[in-house]
Amino acid sequence: MTILKVIEVLTESNKSWEDAAQEAVREAAKTVENIRSIYINDFQAVVENQKIIKYRVNAKISFEISK
Repeated sequence: MTILKVIEVLTESNKSWEDAAQEAVREAAKTVENIRSIYINDFQAVVENQKIIKYRVNAKISFEISK
């Protein structure tokens, strides 16, 4: 039986929501092994002068802890 654990992370990017999601996986992978999936809970953006300057995601990352 495989058991997965889920952590919730918040990340941001100056480029896109996709880049913010990739950053979430990249940062989590520094301390977590066997990442299996990412689920995006929420998208947000920071706006200045009628322009988006930061893209943010609230995500849940699943990783395997046993087989």
